[in-house]
Amino acid sequence: MSSSKLYLIPTPLGEGNPAEVLPAPVLELLPSLRCFVVEEVRTARRFLSSAGLKGHIAELEFHELNEHTAPAQVEGYLKLFADGQSVGLISEAGLPAVADPGALLVDLCHRHGIEVVPLVGPSSLMLALMASGLNGQSFAFAGYIPAKTEERRSALKALEKRSSAGKQTQILIETPYRNDALFADMLQCLSGHTRLCIAANLTCPDQLIRTQTVAQWKQHPVVIGKRPCVFLFLS
Repeated sequence: MSSSKLYLIPTPLGEGNPAEVLPAPVLELLPSLRCFVVEEVRTARRFLSSAGLKGHIAELEFHELNEHTAPAQVEGYLKLFADGQSVGLISEAGLPAVADPGALLVDLCHRHGIEVVPLVGPSSLMLALMASGLNGQSFAFAGYIPAKTEERRSALKALEKRSSAGKQTQILIETPYRNDALFADMLQCLSGHTRLCIAANLTCPDQLIRTQTVAQWKQHPVVIGKRPCVFLFLS
């Protein structure tokens, strides 16, 4: 068993002081790490600078892991753990490895006996579920559904059928620039009685969390825009 560790480092869901949403032990750990695998280097540098490492960023080593990273490159990251070095994994926002390419690095570590250490931080999915008022005992994360209109509408109807059969909350996310298109299709495809929660910009000053029936949403729709958003519904 290697003495190296992979630390799963949470980040804020929006701009602001990391100390407001991350526990002190997480922030205290960061200066001890010199190597990071990140979804986007620029974002990671900005986060680490705001988290207390300003002035030391040039001393750090960054490796990208995103949707464009080849499997062979991910396997090559095993060398980062040589000589007992520990590595931090950082995603664009929230918890790494959840609907995030960083899961590939976590899998690599498990396969090679490297300890994986998840750290406490904000999860947009759980925060949205907590605040939705929907079923928090039976729920499913559907992630990203198809982007093409007809396929997306078909997927929504199938998820609504599943929700109705099991009284199960369905949780979805979308690329921000497609938020309003997904919302429009939800209003068109879902039954009027289905309860739909929109949870956007969570933990930010302008956060929006509102649960209404689809029929009520049709009467008072909102523009979500490009704000990070979680969609939940229960039929």
